[in-house]
Amino acid sequence: MPVIKEAKHLIVPVFIPHQGCPFKCIYCSQDKITDQYVPASASHIKNILDISLESPRFSSAETKEVAFYGGTFTNLSPAKMKDMLGAVAPYLQKGLFNSIRVSTRPDSIDGDRLDLMKSYGVNTVELGVQSMDDNVLALSKRGHTSGDVVNAVDILRRYGFRVGIQLMPGLPGDSETVFKKTIDRVIGLKPDMTRLYPVIVIRGTELASMYNSGGYTPLTLDEAVKICGDSCLRLEDNNIPVIRIGLMSSPSLLSGREILAGPWHSAFGFLVRSYIHHLRIDPFLPRFAGHAFIGIRAPSREIPLVRGHRNNGVRILEEKSGAKIVSIKPDDTIPPGRIEVDELKQGARSKAQG
Repeated sequence: MPVIKEAKHLIVPVFIPHQGCPFKCIYCSQDKITDQYVPASASHIKNILDISLESPRFSSAETKEVAFYGGTFTNLSPAKMKDMLGAVAPYLQKGLFNSIRVSTRPDSIDGDRLDLMKSYGVNTVELGVQSMDDNVLALSKRGHTSGDVVNAVDILRRYGFRVGIQLMPGLPGDSETVFKKTIDRVIGLKPDMTRLYPVIVIRGTELASMYNSGGYTPLTLDEAVKICGDSCLRLEDNNIPVIRIGLMSSPSLLSGREILAGPWHSAFGFLVRSYIHHLRIDPFLPRFAGHAFIGIRAPSREIPLVRGHRNNGVRILEEKSGAKIVSIKPDDTIPPGRIEVDELKQGARSKAQG
């Protein structure tokens, strides 16, 4: 069972694919994404939590949270909500977990269910917003509007919940320009956290039929990295954390059998973080008119971001600088988000290569 770690905050996910959903969105195949094909039950939930207690990360985490993902939690019957939350309650009472979070639709919020969730220790609600453009929402058959999002955030705030917003760049009718406007509106809502999930085309969905008939063109990997990277920068510059970029890697997704098209990559989040890091270090990268050899020094923790996935970052830096990079070395005297560049003489270059 995967365990999600945010700094020293541990999230143990319980997936409830399609449960409570009033219908199926054109892109959605939660069972294939999570590799869970049976409804979650109280015994299933308890088994997940018991396994998580044995995780090496569990004891070192400062706070631990149970999260119900997938489905529409606040559209479940009150009895089903009590059954699921009640399975977690003993773990909260013993202090093994600190809180619960749930995900739901923006148009499925009502006071009675919020009161019920509060009584069981839920303190965070993540909204499956996907877009703040009403045309994109209609084309994706989401069944809610951007106005529903604004209303849901307001209600959740009044009830004292922390609010998360999940977004999906690349839906039908979306574009880089349209998604920038979505980010503008999300920044205005000031959620406590966000997630970015670029759209992939999964076999058996309505979106797959649109793709096969030529009615939908997914983002390329490079386009998705740029859109998510630029969006992440803007959100985090406005003190809105981006806690997840790209779908979690399930066996179905890793096998590639269920993915028809789209910007799927098992290390997508790292690609985006490396892209962002390269934007930040670009002002410190000199340009060379002639043939040159350089060494780069960076904080040790940032060396992987400088190198990029499979050293693709090295190629990018060489193209930008016009120089051959001979070495990338750790130097923790350099402030985070910066690099130092040393132009190497012929002898130093030969020594570094040797």
